[in-house]
Amino acid sequence: MKKIVFIVVFLIMPVSLISQNINGRISSSVYSFERYDTQQEKTNYIRSFQSLTLNVNKDNFSFRTRTNLETNFSESLENDPRLRFYNLYFELRNILDVATVRLGRQSAFNGVGSGLYDGVNLKLKFSGFNISGYYGGNVPAYQKLEFTDDIAEDYVLSGKIAYNAVENLNVSVAYIDKNFKSQDYITQRLDENLNLIDVLIQSKSNQYKYLSGNVSYNMTDYFSANARYDYDFNYKTTSKVEFLGRYSQIENLGISFYYNYREPRVRYNSIFAVFDFGNTSEIEGGIDYSFGKDFTVFGKFATVEYKDDNSQRISVGVNSVYGTLSYRKSLGYAGEMDAVSISTARSFFDGLLTPSIGLAFTSYKLTEDSPKNDLMTLLAGFNYRPINVLSFDIQGQYLNNKIYKNDFRILFKVNFWFNENLNIM
Repeated sequence: MKKIVFIVVFLIMPVSLISQNINGRISSSVYSFERYDTQQEKTNYIRSFQSLTLNVNKDNFSFRTRTNLETNFSESLENDPRLRFYNLYFELRNILDVATVRLGRQSAFNGVGSGLYDGVNLKLKFSGFNISGYYGGNVPAYQKLEFTDDIAEDYVLSGKIAYNAVENLNVSVAYIDKNFKSQDYITQRLDENLNLIDVLIQSKSNQYKYLSGNVSYNMTDYFSANARYDYDFNYKTTSKVEFLGRYSQIENLGISFYYNYREPRVRYNSIFAVFDFGNTSEIEGGIDYSFGKDFTVFGKFATVEYKDDNSQRISVGVNSVYGTLSYRKSLGYAGEMDAVSISTARSFFDGLLTPSIGLAFTSYKLTEDSPKNDLMTLLAGFNYRPINVLSFDIQGQYLNNKIYKNDFRILFKVNFWFNENLNIM
């Protein structure tokens, strides 16, 4: 732990000394809950979370990090305390007005192998084209500040070309190759004489390898559409087809459409590849109507086709400046469910105090002949913000069903924002 803290301070200090601006957020949370070790014995836990989001900037150069330290005040859990690093990278922007480079731990968003990686990201822009690519190692469990010891087998590689020179239109093609190094383990097996022996299991690495295409068209006041296609190179098949559209030229009226065809996303060489999975296709249509700026009513109907069966989903509700009320019903192969939820939040005294409350009741069963189960959840809390850079949150959480009887939890959180411009010559 001390070594990690020293490394972070070593990285931050020289950058801070030459910075023009330092901004970010410090959060401290306490979460109380209880766990039943047996039906008669329970243990109370008080868990703390300390997080830091930090940006240090000078001209076109930035250092960015987001980290979290979590531990228990009592009854320590395995691997406590845990120090997680979600971001830790240097960024240099607008190199020759063309390139941006990031180096370190950062996030990847590509719809297939999204997540964190330790490596380099390069973005180029010119004449209506954006070209980007990144390469690095997968991040270890619990976001530890460690680099993979075998990047040849534990890596992520991606590239993307996007064209946006035509007004309202964006077209892109991306490639992702993400390889997961499997962990070796020892287990017991029977030999030819039926004696138990220890065997070292060394699985091959599991891999995602996809080509993706995306086309989006957006006229904010009239029509928007987005289409996506994913091809799986390993299994040589279409992995996903997705389309989302919305028409809103008629005053106060919006019409939406959604379609999704999807094959199960299974890693190559994984044991799960031997199972006979079926694909699914989903179609959903919706309509919403606004009564002025205060109320919007909506309704959606969806059907999902499985290999040998289907299910349906109905959603209706009201969104307003006073809160949200919704009802959802599912039926068919995916199970039967009726769910009602209501929530509201309101600020008073120019944002000084914001109370909130939410209530949900769900009744569900897995099949038509299965017994029905009921679930009730309640959230209630408030936010107190005496000044713009400081806020306090407290929330009570209550849940009751046949598994968690009268489960009550409390969350308390403090947020502090900072933004300081420095006069550096």
